[in-house]
Amino acid sequence: MVKIRQICDYLEAIAPVRLAEEWDNVGLLVGDKHRTLTRIMTCLTVTPETAAEAIEKSAELIVTHHPLPFRSLKRLTTDSTVGRLLWELAGKQISIYSPHTAWDSAARGINQQLANSLGLEGIQPLEPIADDPDRLGSGRKGVLAQPESLTNFVKRVKSFLSLDVLQYVGQLDAEVRRVGIACGSAGTFLPAAAKAGCQLLLTGETTFHTCLEAESLGVALVLPGHFASERFSLEQLATVLISEFPDLSIWASERETDPVAWI
Repeated sequence: MVKIRQICDYLEAIAPVRLAEEWDNVGLLVGDKHRTLTRIMTCLTVTPETAAEAIEKSAELIVTHHPLPFRSLKRLTTDSTVGRLLWELAGKQISIYSPHTAWDSAARGINQQLANSLGLEGIQPLEPIADDPDRLGSGRKGVLAQPESLTNFVKRVKSFLSLDVLQYVGQLDAEVRRVGIACGSAGTFLPAAAKAGCQLLLTGETTFHTCLEAESLGVALVLPGHFASERFSLEQLATVLISEFPDLSIWASERETDPVAWI
């Protein structure tokens, strides 16, 4: 029988807690690590829809990218969405684990997956962690084998993430070779990308003023959306867990959708 502790140990091995940002809340956030389990669901975020799916499909553990809870709680009641979801899941004895920014920065994590899938070479952290034994850190940077136009790079991002549309900042005919990557909402990486000589920063979303700053710095932005920039990796994580724990039933949420849409 597999215990929740074994899943936690494995997740911490592939996404070490030391890689998480100081402000983050990662690890086993709800549950009893000594309980056995047979069913795990991965998702980007615990929402009413994903929580209902976990309950209906008798999951004993949710591995969610975004932490629940994220901030400290002074009370746990059903008066808030966070409180209601925690109450419902705890009532069904469903545990919650979040790797969040540790998985963003991990050697096999989201930013590395994006960098590999988009053909970057010489991949390194965009913001290295000092004295890290594995030379890891936040974000990624690298170079394309051959320069290409922003138009072509956008097309490849859309193809990899299965998108019809995305947002961008820059000139479509501009040449791109050095690329920075920071999944999610990571416009704060713009200065690091500019300092590294990146002609482009791929992140999920950012603010209007960051877009203006990128334009003034001459750094293109590719913005596929927060959901699209990360969700694919939770599907991949389910596959990784299946390989490691083949006797368990493990799946990525089938109901999770992007709350943001374009018309």
